[in-house]
Amino acid sequence: MTLRQDQSSGDILVLNAGSSSIKFALFDSALGQKLSGAVTEIGGASRLQIGKDARSVALCDHHAALSAILSALKERGTSLTDLRAAAHRVVHGGWKLTQPVHITPEILAEIASCTPLAPLHNPHNLAAIEALATLAPELPQYASFDTSFHATNPEVATRYAIPKALEARGIRRYGFHGLSYASLTQDLPRISGQKLPARLLAFHLGNGASICAVKDGKSVATTMGYSPLDGLTMGTRSGGIDANAVLRLVKDYGQEKTGAMLNNESGLLGLSGGISDMRQLILDGSEDCRFAVDHFCYWAVRHAGSLIAALQGLDAIAFTGGIGENAAAVRANILQSLGWIGVETDLGANERGEHQLHTDTSAVQIWVVPAREEHMIARNALRLMEFTPGSKSEP
Repeated sequence: MTLRQDQSSGDILVLNAGSSSIKFALFDSALGQKLSGAVTEIGGASRLQIGKDARSVALCDHHAALSAILSALKERGTSLTDLRAAAHRVVHGGWKLTQPVHITPEILAEIASCTPLAPLHNPHNLAAIEALATLAPELPQYASFDTSFHATNPEVATRYAIPKALEARGIRRYGFHGLSYASLTQDLPRISGQKLPARLLAFHLGNGASICAVKDGKSVATTMGYSPLDGLTMGTRSGGIDANAVLRLVKDYGQEKTGAMLNNESGLLGLSGGISDMRQLILDGSEDCRFAVDHFCYWAVRHAGSLIAALQGLDAIAFTGGIGENAAAVRANILQSLGWIGVETDLGANERGEHQLHTDTSAVQIWVVPAREEHMIARNALRLMEFTPGSKSEP
């Protein structure tokens, strides 16, 4: 590959790699999204989708998947020489990586060192970075971390009550969905036409779900902890569960099986008896499905109360994520249960899925903010490129 000579323009390729998939989006130099797609079931019945077009392809690993993505982009008029950079979502940055970074060998080693903290995620993020470095060695690569937004949490919020020697091994609260929350804090003022509320309760509700207390634009508390398993009831994750119950499960089933049960077989899926999709749960209407939805909403409200205490009050609520943006019944349930703090919902606006959901007399604003994590990742990379050492401006 020959690097494009004009590095002040060109497209940014955003990549989000999982264990058997790579989601991607292409942004122009003005951060307009040109297209998006995904490769799924890598190593199996692989499929490549761009927009509404999808086809089956034989892809054995992430290297092959990225080659297919680059070929598909070229078919649509974007070759490697048209790219200005690649930008990656990396789940875990650990203690040190709390800001977006230009990926160097040293940064790559630091991401690898965080693998014990995110064994289900970081190895796949690394695989995509390394595969692209092989395919396009001159292409600059950048990383944004899902944990970094929560680096502003006070120590009292991040420390578990365990011996210091254990915390030194990385056992502490980190929090996740940070790119979603960072994007929300950037986009809400644009949507509302007002400055960001000082005390904001942000719900990221999807297959993975969490809540974040945002004070003056910074995270001060969140529901996820050492891993994305903690906190709310989720699609297939149990959410919060007593550590001794986990130890009992490990004793009865072993570590690997327990991990699979709590991460992949629990949550809405376990409660309903086989359904993890919120739309299907609401439409099904069986007793187990109704209970699963009620459980999801109940624990969202329980955790919300804790975070409102951390904020010492509340000025606004914002919903994002697939459920947060689309499930009006879930929003209504949660908001009704928060009426004690002065929340008044415009039920018609909620049913229509409008951005503003609060009434004129509500003591708390309520907003729906579309998730734009890929845009945030591209924005982070562009910012780093514009403020390189020796540039006329400083970040």
